[in-house]
Amino acid sequence: MLENIHLEPLFIVGIIVVLALYAGKSMKWIKLPGVIGFMIVGIILGPSLLGVVTVQFQESMSFMTDLALGFIAVGIGLELSFSSLKKQGAGIVTVIFAESIFAFILVTGALYLLTKDLPLSLIFGAIAPASDPAGTVAVIQEYKTKGSLTRALYSVVGFDDGLGIIIFGFAAAFAKSLLGQEMGVETGSMLKLIGTPLLEVGLSVVAGVVIAFIFSLLVKKLKHSRDIFLLLFSFVLIISGLSENLHLSVILTNMIFGIVVVNTQKFKLVEQIHGELTKIMPLLFVMFFTLAGASLKIAALPSLGLIGLVYLVSRTIGLMGGATLGSKMGRLPKKIQKYLGFGILAQAGVAIGLALIVKADFAEFGAHGVYIGTTIITTTTATSILFSIVGPIFTKYALTKGGEIKS
Repeated sequence: MLENIHLEPLFIVGIIVVLALYAGKSMKWIKLPGVIGFMIVGIILGPSLLGVVTVQFQESMSFMTDLALGFIAVGIGLELSFSSLKKQGAGIVTVIFAESIFAFILVTGALYLLTKDLPLSLIFGAIAPASDPAGTVAVIQEYKTKGSLTRALYSVVGFDDGLGIIIFGFAAAFAKSLLGQEMGVETGSMLKLIGTPLLEVGLSVVAGVVIAFIFSLLVKKLKHSRDIFLLLFSFVLIISGLSENLHLSVILTNMIFGIVVVNTQKFKLVEQIHGELTKIMPLLFVMFFTLAGASLKIAALPSLGLIGLVYLVSRTIGLMGGATLGSKMGRLPKKIQKYLGFGILAQAGVAIGLALIVKADFAEFGAHGVYIGTTIITTTTATSILFSIVGPIFTKYALTKGGEIKS
């Protein structure tokens, strides 16, 4: 609508922040998380409606998404002290494996029954475990929740991305092998095919540890909270940029950095970092979710189709059922068994990133490969719209029912 009117980027950013601020506050009237308001502003200003936030503007601000994810991941890491993880026990590890693997199996099985296309079903199943920690963390921070369910959510949305990347690597390798057999092409050994995702996870962990060690050496000489935050800000930029250059996981690398910091530094320093993060995170959340809203293509929803509906339902059942089963097996508190699954449904950036990898990598496998790539990216984009919206709503519901949001 307003695509042909040139507006300065700084003016657009100012408009975004003002509108998102009040839209977020207005959500309290209908008892929804503020991030829903941010996304609504993005949808209205984005290409789907007014066209103020153009695709070009989104591309120029893409660094903001990486920056926000970097800080979100560091914030998750800072919540995962060994003492906190010890309190949760081995049960939380059981949950992470159960919800990821159960979602993979259920989505793969459901899509195979529908399509009889095993490579396509494997890729859908592999994308299913990928979560979007931003929505969950935004709700936790907005309502300042504390308790065993909050700690469990931090752990699950933090660690399941690493496991999800590994699952995706195995499934994509097997799918490529099947497509290669169809075409009579040699795709290489399975070990070689899964080596890349395993290397990505391993290097992300190593990079996070090494950079945290360097940060720890430098931060000891700083006393003022402002200086400590400036150093932290610089290191999040370094980690995120390095992750992009080396094709590492931005979320996992920053989270490992945060875990090392919280477990090696004095309590006072960690509290100073927490205090400074609290000041900047609202602005990052506003920009992240408004841009996410702007990137949601409402026109893609009609293309959801039967495949999309089956994916939506089977992923939801898989994650929630796996979380419940894992919580029971791990003997976690009753409220975690009941409500954890509601807080891990959000899906957006990571899933779309994996879908883009599929579209690029599978094009070499002829018409079938192109079909898989197109179907995956179209369906993932459409379902992410719904998961991005309902994810924070269900997270608030879980934390309210778990008694960690006071109504």
